Amino acid sequence: MAAKYFADKGENVYATMRNSGGKNASVAAQLNEYATTNKVSLQVIELDVTSDESVRSAITGLPNIDVLINNAGAGFGGPIEAFSSDEVLAQLDLNIVGTFRVAKAVLPGMRKQNSGLIIQLSSIAGRGAFPGFGIYNASKWGLEGMSEALRYEVSPMGVDVVLVEPGPFSTHFFGNVVQPGNGELALSYKHVNDFMDGFGQQVNSLYEDENAPTDPMIVVDIFDKLINMTPGTRPLRTIAGIDFGYQALNDVVEPLRQAGLDGFGITEWDGPRS
Repeated sequence: MAAKYFADKGENVYATMRNSGGKNASVAAQLNEYATTNKVSLQVIELDVTSDESVRSAITGLPNIDVLINNAGAGFGGPIEAFSSDEVLAQLDLNIVGTFRVAKAVLPGMRKQNSGLIIQLSSIAGRGAFPGFGIYNASKWGLEGMSEALRYEVSPMGVDVVLVEPGPFSTHFFGNVVQPGNGELALSYKHVNDFMDGFGQQVNSLYEDENAPTDPMIVVDIFDKLINMTPGTRPLRTIAGIDFGYQALNDVVEPLRQAGLDGFGITEWDGPRS
């Protein structure tokens, strides 16, 4: 959706995905056909964020990137004890290290041109924790911390880093949640499974409510707004859609964050100056 939207606006768009010749071949074909039919600059590139080599190969030969939307990720759901160490590492590798790999690949070009914007797709799960999603929470909380620190490090070089924190949207996220390998142990946590089932039903009912803000286009509009804001004025965090009360948390934390920057003497590092 975002790729087509920005291509239609006349932007040069590189839509990355893994398994573009396999599992996602139909999606890649649709985007390529869209680009040809509508005569827009939209190119599909194979990229697996869990592979250093794949990321390097995808970025090599491309012009300097002006805007990176780091939105690859998945959710692991189930009682924490039921996951193996390897499963936890896989979640962190995808949602934290994966975004690191792609940001690291585009940053040299952004620093060279003294401008750029990195949009990190987090979640309200990066601002609060829920039973049954602890491993996913860990990945998004980690992404939040890394992205905030990165913002301060690269803003003096002209590069902006922001976080977008969606609530539930009518995508395939919940249908693709990765279950823990130890299903028998997971069944021991009946109260957690009941919570997750109830939460899933609540989310599905929101998708059926025409008045609920669950259209993914809301997130794309936020991307567009952030891109068009003047450097130095972009907020660090923007919640998209249903916030489950976490907007209030962001509102309370933001002045404390600003005070912390002032205490460190780096207030001017909170986004590049225009």
